[in-house]
Amino acid sequence: MEKIFIVSAKRTPIGKFMGSLSAIKPGQLGAIVIKAMLEETGMESSKIDSVIVGNVLSAGQGQGVARQCAMYAGIPAEVPAYSVNMVCGSGMKAVMNAVSEIRSGTASVIIAGGVENMSDAGFILPSSVRNGIKMGSIQAVDHMVNDGLTDVFNNYHMGITAENVAEKFGISREAQDAFAYHSQQKAIAAVDNDKFKEEIVPVEIVTRKETTVFDKDEFPNRTSTPEKLAALRPAFKKEGTVTAGNASGINDGASFVMLAGEEAVAQYGLKPLAEIIAAGESGVAPEVMGLGPVPAINKALHRAGMKLSEMEIIELNEAFAAQSIGVIERLCDKHGVSREWINERCNIHGGAIALGHPIGASGNRILVSLVHALKMYDKTYGLASLCIGGGMGTAIIIKKY
Repeated sequence: MEKIFIVSAKRTPIGKFMGSLSAIKPGQLGAIVIKAMLEETGMESSKIDSVIVGNVLSAGQGQGVARQCAMYAGIPAEVPAYSVNMVCGSGMKAVMNAVSEIRSGTASVIIAGGVENMSDAGFILPSSVRNGIKMGSIQAVDHMVNDGLTDVFNNYHMGITAENVAEKFGISREAQDAFAYHSQQKAIAAVDNDKFKEEIVPVEIVTRKETTVFDKDEFPNRTSTPEKLAALRPAFKKEGTVTAGNASGINDGASFVMLAGEEAVAQYGLKPLAEIIAAGESGVAPEVMGLGPVPAINKALHRAGMKLSEMEIIELNEAFAAQSIGVIERLCDKHGVSREWINERCNIHGGAIALGHPIGASGNRILVSLVHALKMYDKTYGLASLCIGGGMGTAIIIKKY
């Protein structure tokens, strides 16, 4: 079986909701990263076989967000592009699809990633408007909340699924807040010490007043304290434990990798950063969607013929502190590792609670950060995984080249 390599891994800084990236359309935002990867690798854009882009909130963004990313990046019209919507797993599923296409022999080099501008998600009118509303009021539906953050099977917010996990496993408010605070502290330290510098593509922000360069994640909360976290009210349930402080944010960003088979690496003189070892995806009950990484990770490890204890760095997307703790506890029980062991390796530069969660991009963002962390700390094997709305999970294992 042909080896598949990541030869470039880049992302934008993650923007706050209605923050620095809010005015940039997804197609343009993704193009910024793709252009940077083409420049870094020296790869001719005409030699790219396909562009695959994870995107969730596409309503109102125009035809084919993936095609927009490719064309705006200068990739020729002859190169196809398509979008993937696996909710939060979209950016990672794009990579899985790319690996399958290269291994099948239908492609040699593919750009795969994800993009989301949650700030730019619009409001949707009911379909009955087409037939003419004779009288009465109509309601505009928030595209972001409805199609990105609401469980369609139970008609409740993703936050309730986190509450379900917390109740099921007795995960306390104090444990969730402590997890969230630790994520903030790790992320702030990483930003301040330029730990993300190699993976971030600076974005030029042009306004009527000035032009600035946005080059650092802006979501980490520098004012967060344990006391402030403890004072927050439950966000989704009156007597609940999930708050705005121990949940991920609403964010904007783009993230991509360039993948190539070993023959293409030799043919085009590309420099591998990491090898794709195995991947896994699985489903769980929608009511506890946050546990999705557990079976997905187990599948990936089985396919790789490896143990969790062999993973030296782990990127676990922090949709909520409750579900992250739930996943970590289940992994500890299943694989015989300690909580301390995982804590030393998991989200070493902070996670989505602090960095942000642009849903279509996050699955790719954690992979990009993992690639660079393995190189930075001279580690060999890494694991990236995340939960997915509707009750699913994906996971990828990579090896530093």
